[in-house]
Amino acid sequence: MKIYYVTLNNSEEARKISGALLEKKLAVCTNWFPITCAYRWEGEIQEEPELVLIIKTQSGYREEIERVIQQYITYTNFIAEISPTNVNQGFMDWLSIEVPPRS
Repeated sequence: MKIYYVTLNNSEEARKISGALLEKKLAVCTNWFPITCAYRWEGEIQEEPELVLIIKTQSGYREEIERVIQQYITYTNFIAEISPTNVNQGFMDWLSIEVPPRS
């Protein structure tokens, strides 16, 4: 199993990306929520609202997921792949039904 932590500008981007991933069976479930982002840009500290999209899927789908994300945004964002070590069996069963494992 893999989880992707993705930063976006707004909930409309998250909604469109999530819908596309679910339709293409690249994700079993997605979540999104607002955060505040602080960063250094051109020597100054900036702060602005942002959104985190969490994508729950199988291993082996990263390239396809990134292609879907790039269809909906044109800016450079953050995409991190996380490998959970322990996930409840009920969720894993559902994941395996909805998103086929890659060999």
